[in-house]
Amino acid sequence: MTTHRYSFRASVIDTLIRTKRPDVPMRVALRNTAAVVLPLALGIYTGHHEIGIGIAAGALDTMFSDQPGPYQQRLIRLLLAALAAGAASLVGFLIGGLILPMTLACIVCGFFGGLLVVFGPDIARVGMTSMLLLVITAATPTDLPHALYGGLLIFAGGMLLALFSIAEWPLQRYRPERMALAGVYRGLADLARKPQKDGEAPGLSDAMNVLQDTLLGRHHAHGRAMEAFRVLLDLAERIRLELIAMAELETRRDGMGEMFRHDAARVLTAVAEAIDAAEPPQRAERALATLRASERALLGGVTGLGLTAHIQALSGQLAAVVRNANWAGSRGEERAQRAETTLPETLRSASALATLRANITPGSVAFRHAVRCAVLLALAFVLSRHFGLPHGYWLPMTAAIVLRPDFAATFNFGLLRVVGTVLGLVLTTFLLRITPDEVWAHIAVMGVLCVAFRYLAGAHYGIAVTALTGTVVVLLSFEGVDPDAAMYDRVLNTALGSGLALIAYVLWPSWERHRARHALSDMLRAYADYLDALAGPDDRARRHGVRMATRTARTNALASVDRMRAEPGTPAVLQELAETLYANGNRVARTAMTLEALIDAGDVPAEWEHVGPFLRESSIALRRQAEALMQAEAVTAPPMLREHQRALVDTLARVKDREFADAIGRLTDRLTDNVDTIAHVVTRRSAAPA
Repeated sequence: MTTHRYSFRASVIDTLIRTKRPDVPMRVALRNTAAVVLPLALGIYTGHHEIGIGIAAGALDTMFSDQPGPYQQRLIRLLLAALAAGAASLVGFLIGGLILPMTLACIVCGFFGGLLVVFGPDIARVGMTSMLLLVITAATPTDLPHALYGGLLIFAGGMLLALFSIAEWPLQRYRPERMALAGVYRGLADLARKPQKDGEAPGLSDAMNVLQDTLLGRHHAHGRAMEAFRVLLDLAERIRLELIAMAELETRRDGMGEMFRHDAARVLTAVAEAIDAAEPPQRAERALATLRASERALLGGVTGLGLTAHIQALSGQLAAVVRNANWAGSRGEERAQRAETTLPETLRSASALATLRANITPGSVAFRHAVRCAVLLALAFVLSRHFGLPHGYWLPMTAAIVLRPDFAATFNFGLLRVVGTVLGLVLTTFLLRITPDEVWAHIAVMGVLCVAFRYLAGAHYGIAVTALTGTVVVLLSFEGVDPDAAMYDRVLNTALGSGLALIAYVLWPSWERHRARHALSDMLRAYADYLDALAGPDDRARRHGVRMATRTARTNALASVDRMRAEPGTPAVLQELAETLYANGNRVARTAMTLEALIDAGDVPAEWEHVGPFLRESSIALRRQAEALMQAEAVTAPPMLREHQRALVDTLARVKDREFADAIGRLTDRLTDNVDTIAHVVTRRSAAPA
């Protein structure tokens, strides 16, 4: 892995030009836009402008809470967003004209809204929504009856968006689950076509995490078809193990193994298409017949390194996948429902209150972010009122949007926010001048901009902000706000808000370089837990749970490495340590998964009793290295691990199953090298800043 030093110029250029593929389906962008535009158009048509604008504003502010997931989970999330928006609007309308009470409200809302980042980005958006509506509605304070009326309109807009989001529920009850499964099986097909290189992270981590949460999370569905989904989840894990093991063990050069993997990829692709379309897997059945012919041809002369067992196991698993895909959807309701599957103990989350209590400490990134949000929101509000800035609510609103828990995101969002706002104001002014001076023409322009904002938000935030700025400007024009007169004010407030957010982060930062060792240490401990689970492999459910916890730890470590790379002032030696450890950690993960694949297909061989002690010794060594990494101390490579590995090979030389013995010898040799290398990396770079 190549070490990249921070460059301000390169960071600016990369932020402005970097784009990704849109991750929001067009139907989602269209239904969200409909929830904004339709009430506005109906309100104007019936002469109730305020009602239409209020509902449209509520839908627009809760739009980003419409995220993928089971329908029940989505409904709860949107309900929370709508409630937060309505409550914050009520407070803003009531006390917006009182500086001191409003400042205290900003502190409270900013702190608890910022603290919600501990529950992930989806719930964090609820906190941001409340902050935005609080400062926006404070610009137009009113009495209690009108405040209640306005808050209810905002809440109604959020619930209208929720209604549009779950409108498919009775017709396509399992669509979110099917989409998540289809995504994983497409990823497995890619893994079959292109085996990963040594040192790369085992693929599908993000997709598997999403699928796990969708199928087994707190708000998972309870229909009978869920049995098939869970079987397919388990098979996906096992197929991934087999594909990684085949890539590790395959040594033939006649192309037969590659042909088998490509046949497997065709089966997996066809299964994904069948699951996505909720149709019988007829194409997958034909691809499976071709794969079995490849299996017979390949096994005619393959010997050594356990490849035969993996090909047979993968063939059987693919057959099970095709069989279960036939009723993975509403058709599966006809099947008998088995006992509900629950999350493994290692993945069960603590209560929300316990999670919040655990993070109310200055050492918590979430706590520091919450304090920054509270102080910054209150300060931006006070400054806007003290200097009487026209359209001053744009200042605290921008500060709340831009401020993120890490430096890179705060810098990137701030830069793109300023650029996008300027371009959006220019674009909107141009569009309003070339379109007819008609209400319906302006509503059409707003609809196009809203679709562009929702669809492109994940692809390029700057372009999305351009469209969002235009959407808001057109919406406010229906309240009589002149777009031309407000252009300068909005640009100024956006620049000030972005600058305040960056200053707040610099004054009390949560630099990733202070947390990277912790994330990498957690990753090494997770690998040690995985090896312990393999040492006593009879409990297959425990192995499954620990493997998923390992995947989460590896994902967190990668995120930490990426964030640290984007921060200024990161010592080169620490960046190199993090990237090298992450790469070598991936090698440990791949070796462990290949070992598990040897025993995953059936009963654990009796010879495994000789392997268990060696795995436990390797686990102990990894834990020592994790501790040394946290303390920035040198650690010696386990002196006896290599000797014990050679003794293990000598012991297995007397067993009858030569393929199994050869595979164990090769893999334990690699594991010994992995553990020794990590000890060397930790020792050689022990002087890196802790």
